[in-house]
This record gives sequence, structure tokens and C-alpha cells, in this order.
Amino acid sequence: MPRLLIVDDEPDVCGFSSVFFRKRGIDVFAVGSGAQALEILKVEVFDLILLDIRMKDISGVEVLREIRQRRLFTPVIILSGVDNDEITKELNVLGVSAFLRKPVALEELEKTVLAQIADSGTV
Repeated sequence: MPRLLIVDDEPDVCGFSSVFFRKRGIDVFAVGSGAQALEILKVEVFDLILLDIRMKDISGVEVLREIRQRRLFTPVIILSGVDNDEITKELNVLGVSAFLRKPVALEELEKTVLAQIADSGTV
């Protein structure tokens, strides 16, 4: 069963996304902060990370930077309302798999996540 880590400080996003993807046969773990994501990544392995950029504790850019410094090459989909060319460039350098802008259409989110999981060979 594929494993998805959702990192977003909006409880509604985590809750809804968790239920939505569990119904599609994905093992979902959701955390509400960048710090929690970095802690769980010390002990758990995921097939895909869905990561918000603007969070209260640590930005998604910082989280992704730390993930890559740890030599973790898990595919990451950015889900954010941030529209900033500098941030987008840095995220591309850090190797994001996809960048979806909030609010995202549910069909687009589902298609992107399922495609990434299929590409990873864990379906």
C-alpha cells in the first residue's frame, strides 16, 4: 500500500485530504507543522509527500531543503497559495515533482497524487 505524508498547518486540509486518499487505498499520515514532518521522517518512509509552503513554524521550503540535505529523495508535491517566482525557482532546484496552487481542484489533486504514486511503482 502506498504511503503519503501530508504536511499542512490547516487542520481542515489535513483531515479532508487524509479521508479522501485513504478511500483510494493510500496509507496517509498527516501532520500540522514542518517540525512534525521532519521528526516523522526520521523514523518513517513515505512514497510521496504533499507539502504546504506557508506554515506557522517552518516554511515548506525549509522543510524541503532539510529533506534533501538528509539525502531523502521522496517525491514532493507542493500545495500552496504562494505565488512567488523566487520560491518557485528554489523549489524546482530542490526537485519538486509538482506544484499545485491553492485552491486546487480536487480532480487535479487526485490525478497528480495518483500519477506520482504510480510513477514510484508502489501501486
